[in-house]
Amino acid sequence: MTQAHPKIAVVGGGAAGFFLSICLKERLPEADITIFERSRHLLAKVAVSGGGRCNCTNSFENVRDLSQVYPRGHRLMKRLFNLFDYRDAYEWFERHGVELTTQSDGCVFPASQNSQTIIDCFLRESRRFGIKIQTESAVKSLDELRDFDYIAVTTGGSPRREGLEWLLDAGIEIVEPVPSLFTLNIADEGLRSLMGTVVEASVMIPATSFRADGALLVTHWGVSGPAILRLSSYAARLLHENDYRMPLSVNWVNRRPDEMLGELQNIVENRAQKQILNEKPFALTSRLWEYLAAKSLGQRAQNRWGSLNRKELNRLANTLCNDTFQTDGRAPFKDEFVTCGGVSLSSVNPTTLACKTRPNLFFAGEILDIDGVTGGFNFQAAWTTAFTVAEAIAKDIKIRETSMDISPIVQLRK
Repeated sequence: MTQAHPKIAVVGGGAAGFFLSICLKERLPEADITIFERSRHLLAKVAVSGGGRCNCTNSFENVRDLSQVYPRGHRLMKRLFNLFDYRDAYEWFERHGVELTTQSDGCVFPASQNSQTIIDCFLRESRRFGIKIQTESAVKSLDELRDFDYIAVTTGGSPRREGLEWLLDAGIEIVEPVPSLFTLNIADEGLRSLMGTVVEASVMIPATSFRADGALLVTHWGVSGPAILRLSSYAARLLHENDYRMPLSVNWVNRRPDEMLGELQNIVENRAQKQILNEKPFALTSRLWEYLAAKSLGQRAQNRWGSLNRKELNRLANTLCNDTFQTDGRAPFKDEFVTCGGVSLSSVNPTTLACKTRPNLFFAGEILDIDGVTGGFNFQAAWTTAFTVAEAIAKDIKIRETSMDISPIVQLRK
């Protein structure tokens, strides 16, 4: 080993691992970088994200505070954004040949609408820089990498604690990992019969502060869509602690009950002779309106608006604004895409993401206890943390070169 060619091990061949390696090579072309990936497949999450389109970042246009989109890690992300944020990520990809497009909801995708465009970019840049890639190479101990000068762990989230045992064995502080971004089972046949229905709604867990707005999709197992995924992110730990069996409140019309009651009374006064089921006053599908009216009024839903009394109107308003279901676990698919938990943020330097207890060990990506809601925010966290680590390693190496330190750069053994 020579000081002129420092050896860097990147553990994890996913989004953060490739981005870190490329950014480091751009700053330090002489660095000898090896990516170790435990599976045969590189960039697997990139390939399937966004339905195969890869929602690679977000415009953040509608984000007032990072806590809205990063339930865990928002303070650190705010700090790291001073070095590399979503605008920098957008520019980086376009500069590297990936044309991007921004949707009206702020989500950013490759203009090709194909995640392979980003995968091809990473693989192309890796070949150009001579980055070594070893697949089917699981790292089970940091001691396996003692010949490397720097180690960057970018293995992504682990839904089970066992996947982090090798870091625990090295004395790294771990926050218990639990799934985030998942859909919910609801054992209500009436609701499930509405499979395919999409509505802009507000969802919450009663008696808590956890709430989310957005599109809600009714499925054959329960509920999904951005509103549910956001709620699952905010309440990931609470839902886990309760075995994913909790009450769920749905506001189908995004109005307060008193506002809703006033609107219903206005219908009764002005359209009393209209059939309730034929005169739906809201932007709800006919199937959903029929379900909600029948749920509130029973057979009385077949009557005219003018036949409803005050008690029935209150009941209908409450169903529209505070419809309550009991969740019955996560969806039957292993579709959770993100893990909350991982390496404790208190155990890393907030400026460099270097481990506080082991020299020249760094963490980037979802292995850290940072996770975001759906919409490109998790990939942005990967780009930001990976860039931070690349910058920190490059700067440290240059400082050592300037000081003419020819001793080994790191001793990972205690």
